[in-house]
Amino acid sequence: MSTSSTVAEVVTGYADHLRSRDVSEHTARAYVADVSDFLDHAVHSTKLRRGSEEGRRSTTSGARIDLASVELDDLRSWLITLDDAGAAKSTVARKIAAVRSFFAYGVSNLGLSNNPAARLRTPKKDSRLPTVLKPQQAADLISAADGQRTGGTDASDSAAGGARTGDTAQGDTDKSDPLDAAKRIRDAAILEMLYATAIRVSELTGLDRSDIDHRASMITVLGKGDKERRVPFGAPARRALDDWLAARELFAGPHSGDALFLGVRGGRIGARQVRELVHRYGSDDPSAPDIGPHGLRHSAATHMLDRGADLRQIQELLGHSTMSSTQIYTQVSMQRLQDTYRRAHPRA
Repeated sequence: MSTSSTVAEVVTGYADHLRSRDVSEHTARAYVADVSDFLDHAVHSTKLRRGSEEGRRSTTSGARIDLASVELDDLRSWLITLDDAGAAKSTVARKIAAVRSFFAYGVSNLGLSNNPAARLRTPKKDSRLPTVLKPQQAADLISAADGQRTGGTDASDSAAGGARTGDTAQGDTDKSDPLDAAKRIRDAAILEMLYATAIRVSELTGLDRSDIDHRASMITVLGKGDKERRVPFGAPARRALDDWLAARELFAGPHSGDALFLGVRGGRIGARQVRELVHRYGSDDPSAPDIGPHGLRHSAATHMLDRGADLRQIQELLGHSTMSSTQIYTQVSMQRLQDTYRRAHPRA
């Protein structure tokens, strides 16, 4: 492919390149969208500068672009439009990483002589501390799946419920229904495992039964960059997991394979379903923040640090490649200490 091609050809080639590099699906999708956004800006800004009415009417995907003619000012112009639109610094930083990757691909694969994005400066991200639960709030959320508070069904469960469970209106549940009981057992096991292991939601949904070492109470997790790590879990999670494995056959079907957690249709449960169930079982405590699976991960790491865990051990548990990602939890713990001091000390 030459440096002058249609936008659609360029984007397709870059997407194929990312797949060949074994980039995660989430990152690849974001990078392709970011590059498409820049190319759209580049094509239309160039045509409007030329005063082409045809350019105003043409679709971006069919337009041609000469990547060799893209300059640093074109990229800066794009970033200015993002800033004017109120894009977060973290979003801009990701988009810069995407176009750097794209033009590096252009240099190595399309014959570009230089990477104009290499000179872009990444904005300093806003220092925002992760939202975490207090230990009792986390315990309340996890215990909510025992059937005392069942708010509704997740998306795939609702879609399949009419055929298999006869779910009643407004998400009410029939506690005599074995499948409904199994669903609560599954949800309890998911919540226990998320908090006990502090794994990512994608890591949880990717677990197979063969990844569980019951004797050692450990799971083998495939993390970012296809890096494996072993993660321990405690007695409450082990009991919840054993209960789910005994009930799993109620969900299992021809397409279940060895997947650990299943939806009611028998397929591997998805990340969106897990996020929805975490929100659904949120604490009744009005002071508790509404968190998702990643909030449970943050909470587990913070609670371990508060109880004296070594930062290096937390890094290994979470699967962070660098210590800088883990050190944010020391800031969370310090913030909690300061808040407690201000509330409790008579001379704070």
